[in-house]
Amino acid sequence: MAAHLVKRCTCLLREAARQAPAMAPVGRLRLARVAHKTLTSSATSPISHFPGSLVELVEKEQAFTPYIENQVDRLIKKASRPEELLELLGGSHHLDNNHAALVLIRLSHLLSEKPEDKALLIQDARFQQLLCLLNSQITSVWHGTLSRLLRSLYALGIPRTSKELQSVEQEVRWRMRKLKYKHLAFLADSCATLSQEQHSQELLTELLMHLERRWTEIEDGRTLVTIMMKVGHLSEPLMNRLEDKCLELVEQFGPDELRKVLVTLAAQSRRSVPLLRAISYHLVQKPFSLTKSVLLDLAYAYGKLGFHQTQVSQRLAADLLSLMPSLTSGEVARCAKSFALLKWLNLPLYEAFAQHVLNRAQDITVPHLCSMLLAFARLNFHPDQEDQFFSLVHEKLGSELPGLEPALQVDLVWALCVLQQAREAELQAVLHPEFHIQFLGGKSQKDQNTFQKLLHINATAMLEHPEYSGPLLPASAVAPRPSALDRKVTPLQKELQETLKGLLGSADRGSLEVATQYGWVLDAEVLLDSDGQFLPVRDFVAPHLAQPTGSQPPPAGAKRLAFLRWEFPNFNTRSKDLLGRFVLARRHILAAGFLIVDVPFYEWLELKSEWQKGAYLKDKMRKAVAEELAK
Repeated sequence: MAAHLVKRCTCLLREAARQAPAMAPVGRLRLARVAHKTLTSSATSPISHFPGSLVELVEKEQAFTPYIENQVDRLIKKASRPEELLELLGGSHHLDNNHAALVLIRLSHLLSEKPEDKALLIQDARFQQLLCLLNSQITSVWHGTLSRLLRSLYALGIPRTSKELQSVEQEVRWRMRKLKYKHLAFLADSCATLSQEQHSQELLTELLMHLERRWTEIEDGRTLVTIMMKVGHLSEPLMNRLEDKCLELVEQFGPDELRKVLVTLAAQSRRSVPLLRAISYHLVQKPFSLTKSVLLDLAYAYGKLGFHQTQVSQRLAADLLSLMPSLTSGEVARCAKSFALLKWLNLPLYEAFAQHVLNRAQDITVPHLCSMLLAFARLNFHPDQEDQFFSLVHEKLGSELPGLEPALQVDLVWALCVLQQAREAELQAVLHPEFHIQFLGGKSQKDQNTFQKLLHINATAMLEHPEYSGPLLPASAVAPRPSALDRKVTPLQKELQETLKGLLGSADRGSLEVATQYGWVLDAEVLLDSDGQFLPVRDFVAPHLAQPTGSQPPPAGAKRLAFLRWEFPNFNTRSKDLLGRFVLARRHILAAGFLIVDVPFYEWLELKSEWQKGAYLKDKMRKAVAEELAK
């Protein structure tokens, strides 16, 4: 019976097409075109998406209609005002099949830039008539149109109690297994971005469940990348499946798709190492021509994820260096920050960054200069034209520093301390009691990090600026907090402590995990007499402690040694140069009167036995004392 009915309908349609006027060609379903927007979406625009969005994927779907495009279709498509669409409900026009849905979609598009007119539209009697007509035709609305219709209803702000909205949502549920994968993704994005009501979130849960189950239906890279960007963040299992599919299709990706995947991973802080390795391989092996915007996004993503691949970093640095004349100050600051996060110091590139600042000294803004300064401090980079560069920095920051956010002020002065460029007035600005008191009782991680930097600034003023007249942090503030020692013990730290215990023999001959008033924690501290014998360290005055335990002055010729371990993350990538933070720590410990016994990870890993480790530390101690005596 059903087969006979389909055959009969086909015959009737063929006859209708034969009798149609020659000037009325058979057309495809004309969906309302949506203006393409930029990468960022707008809360007021229901269809504001980047090129290659889900909207575009759904719009460009080629779907044949069972009817000839008539005058109503053309009027809907050409309408430029809501009134023109509402007038179609009266007069001689007959709306059938998809017309009511297409009118609502077009209305949503026209009102996307005029949110204040939506309330008036909903109260219009003709609009209510249109909704009733839609409700009566809902079962005949085509799949692609249905997905765009629900998005339009959300965008128009239809009340959740509306039976027409509930009818469309229920129709989506009934058709869910028949809808294409991209339609499901489009609907999920609509529910997530345009409606926070409970009923739409319940629908979103069902859509995500279907997306998770049907992920193997994705066949092309463009659709995959778009879905990953728009709905991947809504479900962890779905994102895992999409990453697997990316690994399968990554060979088909061009530079733009690779960029979008990396930026998506960075935005969600997903460090998917297999996928990052695959993308890096294709970036290196394929002769892609990378534009400036792609290079900037790649540098940002790799830096944000902390994923270093030497050949990719070298290519990014080389390509950006060739584009330096065309980069703006904001783009240069962004590059500097990205490579600093990656801990990759490319000297020619960073020299070009510094020269860019000097060449555009009059135009560069304080925020961009701040980003550059923080990047230089992280990598401990000193430009060739150091005096000229920092003269410009002090000139720009002189009047602007007090007006910046307090935490940023601390960051900037700390960066100048790392680079040995801090001036007395800048130290006084952040060490003044009225300023630093706001960070003393901070409980958040950000406030604690800022206060830790204040301790380093205070130590710089005490140890590296003998002419500094104050103010300084109060004694109660520099006392070590319990959190200073409450850190996860690393394998290197554990092995070093065990070896030191065996070397010292007795607990009173040295101290482990010593928290100083300078904001740094020593792995160990020992005191040697003039003959190189261990002294009971706790019996003697220790000016580096906020609360000294001993009262006796050290004997003449005694030397205080500090053991400092340097882990892999403490160094620049592919380098044995310490990051700026740890260079500052080393300077402070030296200035406090210690001899330093450095224990870098790359030397410690070569030691296999306990005897080798003990001999290594003894040799390091002898060398430190010998170097001091040789001065």
